[in-house]
Amino acid sequence: MPQNYTPEFKKKIVRLHEEEGRTYKSITAEYGVSKARISKWCRELCEEC
Repeated sequence: MPQNYTPEFKKKIVRLHEEEGRTYKSITAEYGVSKARISKWCRELCEEC
């Protein structure tokens, strides 16, 4: 069953990775979001800017 994430949550995860330098592994361990999903969100948010 797909999980729905709020836009605010997605932005928080992207910020952790892009601005704070957190690794995919550490974010996955803390928030349970897959590396593929984090990567996708980063791409999507970069395209918006």
